[in-house]
Amino acid sequence: MKKFMAMTMAMVLAMGTLAGCGGGGSSDTASGDIPVIGISQYGQHASLDNCREGFLLGLEEAGLVEGVDFEIDYQNAGFDDNIATQIAQNFSANDVALMCGIATNAASACYAAAEDKNIPVIFTAITDPVKAKLDSGNITGTSDKLPIEAQLQLIREMQPDAKTIGILYTTSEPNSVSAVEEYQAKAADYGFTIEAVGVMQQAEVVQAADTILKKGVDCLTNLTDNNVVGVLDSVLEKTNEAGIPVYGSEIEQVKKGCVASAGIEYISLGKQTGMMAAKILKGEATAEEMPYETVTDFEIYVNPDAMAELNLNVAVEGAKDVTAE
Repeated sequence: MKKFMAMTMAMVLAMGTLAGCGGGGSSDTASGDIPVIGISQYGQHASLDNCREGFLLGLEEAGLVEGVDFEIDYQNAGFDDNIATQIAQNFSANDVALMCGIATNAASACYAAAEDKNIPVIFTAITDPVKAKLDSGNITGTSDKLPIEAQLQLIREMQPDAKTIGILYTTSEPNSVSAVEEYQAKAADYGFTIEAVGVMQQAEVVQAADTILKKGVDCLTNLTDNNVVGVLDSVLEKTNEAGIPVYGSEIEQVKKGCVASAGIEYISLGKQTGMMAAKILKGEATAEEMPYETVTDFEIYVNPDAMAELNLNVAVEGAKDVTAE
């Protein structure tokens, strides 16, 4: 009986060892051969979604195939800084090959988590990488710096008698602060003054819209501020009721109901970022060797329905009609 039990136990142990070797070996091979790109998107709205879509297209256009040359671990922080930090730390713990941060808060969290392990980081949808302190080290990416002078010229063309432009922005967002400062510096050249109202978090934006409308602004110009863009529908409800036009900063905001925008196209921005990421994965360049790139091409977009609702009967030469898409 003792001999039989000993033999049985030996067989069980042997089978367990074989099963462990087979399963572990297969898993390690799959994960070890294909580099993982961790994508951290700060929150969900159309512009940031377009950046992610473009990023994947850029990798594809560079000749890389998902599932063969790379795998994607996509995470969304829901506009929560703590979650953005957790996502980045998980990427670092899992030793991803590359982190992609979409929007400043996500990119900053990735950079902080990647630094000790020297994991390359690439960013997109950041207006001012220098102000965000993401312009040096093992990091690069693309800037969506706003064409502010073109926007001021567009507003003047559409509202010849306007005097005051309102801006809602997040005071802790370096890119928004930078954009507001540039608007304030250049507004007088086009006969405007700027009335800016800052918020600390998204929950304050709608109330801030009430505040800025009481200041007698002739219109609002929107930034790429994620807290504001995240509740743009609610802001537009208030401005439309007050008869105040809102100018967007890119095409998706115009589709939502802003009257017009001088802005870039975010799928193209993401695509440019993906092409840069491909160079890193292919070993053609390091993130540190590649300076960040700024997209300077922009289009004028108009929403005729939103314009008609606010009695803006102006023909803007060369503008793209978003309702025709």
